[in-house]
Amino acid sequence: MSLAEIVGFLNGIIWSPALIYLCLGAGLFYSIQTRFVQVRLFGEMIRLLFSGKSSRQGISSFQALAVSLAGRVGMGNIAGVAAAIGFGGPGAVFWMWVVAFLGASTAYTESTLAQIYKEKDIVTGEYRGGPAYYFERALGQKWYGILFAIASIIACGIFLPGVQANGVVNAAAQVLGEGSTMAILGMEVGVIRLAALAGILLVLAVIIFGGIKRIAHFTEFVVPFMAVGYIVLALIIMFSNISMVPDVFGMIIGDAFTAQAGFGAAIGWGVKRGVYSNEAGQGTGPHAAAAAEVEHPAQQGLVQAFSVYVDTLLVCSATAFMILSTGMYNIQGTKPDGEFIVQNIDKTTEINSPAFTQMAMESVYGTFGDTFIAVAVFFFAFTTILAYYYIAEVNVNYLTRFMSRGAHNTGIFIVKVLIMVMVAYGGLNTAGYIWGIGDVGVGLMAWLNIVGILIIFFIARPALDALKDYEAQHKAGVKEYTFNPAQFGIKNAPYWEDRHRELGATKQDTLR
Repeated sequence: MSLAEIVGFLNGIIWSPALIYLCLGAGLFYSIQTRFVQVRLFGEMIRLLFSGKSSRQGISSFQALAVSLAGRVGMGNIAGVAAAIGFGGPGAVFWMWVVAFLGASTAYTESTLAQIYKEKDIVTGEYRGGPAYYFERALGQKWYGILFAIASIIACGIFLPGVQANGVVNAAAQVLGEGSTMAILGMEVGVIRLAALAGILLVLAVIIFGGIKRIAHFTEFVVPFMAVGYIVLALIIMFSNISMVPDVFGMIIGDAFTAQAGFGAAIGWGVKRGVYSNEAGQGTGPHAAAAAEVEHPAQQGLVQAFSVYVDTLLVCSATAFMILSTGMYNIQGTKPDGEFIVQNIDKTTEINSPAFTQMAMESVYGTFGDTFIAVAVFFFAFTTILAYYYIAEVNVNYLTRFMSRGAHNTGIFIVKVLIMVMVAYGGLNTAGYIWGIGDVGVGLMAWLNIVGILIIFFIARPALDALKDYEAQHKAGVKEYTFNPAQFGIKNAPYWEDRHRELGATKQDTLR
């Protein structure tokens, strides 16, 4: 079997209907359990975005949001939406919305768990946390934490970076052409691709050797700037085609249940690309959430829930409306012959790429639109690679935190080299199975994380208890939030246990 066939076989197993409905089911379950926290506390989410401050140990809520958005806002928003439409029809966008709305409650849950069970890194003193940590502490199953950590390092260090790099070089080639070619590792590679790849590797090396603080400072500036600019240009396209907006909505809603590419294809591609894009339930967002300096665990859970809205309901929707309103897309059928159900543009246009989006922009803005998408792809994809590196680093820290300093440093160095190698590999290859490799990574983490957090819920309900506690304090109008895990029978939460004791001691000293 070829590598492409192996990847396809693995995706057929991992992304079976079971995972599709597990993602939707978990989101619905947590929405009901939290009484649709993603709607009830929407205003509080906005307030919390700008209320937190960073510290020597942690980053601010907004910086944590920016780091998690760096992972969420990437190729999934530009090329992923195009793939969902190209393979699942316009109705796939509806299912992306559904998985985002329901997934916001899942994002709250996993990120609150990450805050509750976070700890300070023994080497740097910075906050560390994520699924591996809460599986060990909440489930009492260290082996499951180790399994997730290994899966995360493989997914974020090996499988996923190549997808982002591939999108960047494809976007550059779409604008500038391939240029003269040369043979590298048996592949004919254009000079433009090499130049774009060299730029990524150079800047990546500078930033990843600076740690989470440097990553946070970079992403908190770049991500909002590019996201706002992208959405503004998309809105201009929408207003210039304002008469088509009802038709676009009609296509998305109508096709969601009678999909041109098949009802199952619409759900499958919508959920797959939705999870890939907003990462709700995947277990990636909690790593940045744990690094935040907050007064109460639920606060960062709410901020992370909001990030799902930003990713899918804003950025992904902007992409979908651009593509559908300009008609710059094809829809490929599910039959083996791969014939097109809808063909509006050249049939050789690569679906698993930013091409649909670039062509949509170009149809309105000319060369500027094409170039802007290439620049947006670069920054979106680059910041996503940074987020992947951080996630891999956190999980290496988890695996080596009780080992020698040398073992820890060696593990971190290996991850940095792996990221660089896989970025180079993804950039040199064409699309196709590169996306398939990314889907394997996403699906692997989603399976482990969603099953794990559901088990945690049925053993104890720490994230739900934290939400009730936060809402009670909010209703009481407290000026400074506190969290005492022992009050809810939550064990193995050393950071919050120590913090509660310190606050108690401070109050006693004040009374004296």
